[in-house]
Amino acid sequence: MEKKSSWVVPDEIVAYYKKYENNEKMVTIENFLLPECYSIIDTVGRGAYGVVVAAKNNLTGEMIAIKKIQKAFDHKIFAKRTLRELKIMRLLDHENILKLRKILLPKSRKDFDDIYLVMDLVEGDLYSIIKNSNALEQDHVKFILYQILRALKYHHSGKILHRDLKPRNLLVSKECVVKVCDFGLARITNDLTKKKTDIMTDYVATRWYRAPELLLGNESYDEKIDVWSIGCIFGEMLLKKPFLMGTDWKDQLMLILKFLGKERTKDTSFIENSNAKTFIESNSKTAGDGFKLFEGTGADTDGIDLLQKMLVFSPKDRISIEEALAHPYLADFHDPEDEPTRSPVDVKEFEFEHEQLNKEQLKDLIYEEILLYNFKEKEEEYKKTLAEGKSVVAHVLNNANKNYDKFETEDDKNIQEQN
Repeated sequence: MEKKSSWVVPDEIVAYYKKYENNEKMVTIENFLLPECYSIIDTVGRGAYGVVVAAKNNLTGEMIAIKKIQKAFDHKIFAKRTLRELKIMRLLDHENILKLRKILLPKSRKDFDDIYLVMDLVEGDLYSIIKNSNALEQDHVKFILYQILRALKYHHSGKILHRDLKPRNLLVSKECVVKVCDFGLARITNDLTKKKTDIMTDYVATRWYRAPELLLGNESYDEKIDVWSIGCIFGEMLLKKPFLMGTDWKDQLMLILKFLGKERTKDTSFIENSNAKTFIESNSKTAGDGFKLFEGTGADTDGIDLLQKMLVFSPKDRISIEEALAHPYLADFHDPEDEPTRSPVDVKEFEFEHEQLNKEQLKDLIYEEILLYNFKEKEEEYKKTLAEGKSVVAHVLNNANKNYDKFETEDDKNIQEQN
């Protein structure tokens, strides 16, 4: 039997957010609680953190995607990940990055359990396309690779690392337009955010696409981790299958060492941990001829050269995004005037990363993030607070939800038992 939390949202919190309550008529459709104007057409994706459906706006006739984020409030870690992703998606505006159009307004702060994201509907993803070996010609590979790099140039200029690039997180339309998605593991890299409480050593990147510096436990790294991931994806498009499929972190490293060979892995100066450095020096013994795998894939010498420059062991020698875009392999598409950048994101947007907030306080901040899409005056107030250099979380730090600390451990235990 499901155990209910004994925590009740305090009256003070209910009163604070009362003016934002949603009185619109809602209907339940296939376990989605939606405004009446939407009809669900089909389920197009399902994962550990959510379900995505294709839906129709009956008022406009437009087809859209709606993602229901599940388990966002099961644990503080999930809530923090969700808040981070929602903020990053709001701050990114690029045609090769999936646009978050709107977040549906919950009934109230008290009745707030699920999150519904309204996004562009994209027919497929790169994972599915690669599985269909007839779908990828060399021109497709070039165009897809170019668009991925174009998206990364933009969000890297904003000081945002994706950290989980893989074929499933690259949506591809029928017209071969790429949209990078799933920023749940992303981080901003501004120096002000690099505090000991936020050492970036948690789970990042699906193992097969994880850069050597991450596998080796480096606590500091940069945008070159995304370049390595793109290199793995590029190679996978050429081979029409993954080629570095480690069963654990150690096996993944051994596959990389075998693939690159001793000569290409001799620079270990970037490795922070002395034991990790010894491991590489002891196991990097083969001549390495991994790039021969790509002979006969249809890739020309320029393509193989770009792949080799992306899959460089040492991040300091790995090609940059700008250099990759300017590489001869992508000459048909490269246009510096049409590869936009943005200013670094305001670190104050992410000050929650360094505060000791419980799950209910994070829930307050997620609720406020939703309000920005639904109330113009709330959005203007938020922008004014940032412009004045003031904190956007100070009002939450000592609100009545701080008392949830006493209930959090018990609630987490109950949820773990139910799962």
